[in-house]
Amino acid sequence: MSKLELARARFEAALAAVETCISERLETNKRLAARAESFSDLETERDALRSRLDALEEDSRSLAGLTEEVEVRLADTITEIRTALAR
Repeated sequence: MSKLELARARFEAALAAVETCISERLETNKRLAARAESFSDLETERDALRSRLDALEEDSRSLAGLTEEVEVRLADTITEIRTALAR
């Protein structure tokens, strides 16, 4: 083999290695992009769930207040009924 043929063979081997690296890198980039999109979707879902949780907590506080008001009214009504029955 001549020096030119050896140099050409080394060049082709190096070129093949570069092509392999580029191909692997492109695949890695595709996987990373898919993961980034998935992560973004998860963040969006998390934010929606957080908002829903905040709304449910507010509803719970509101219902707790109503429950307390109903308890007081029921206690007052029971007292009035007992007073009326005692007469």
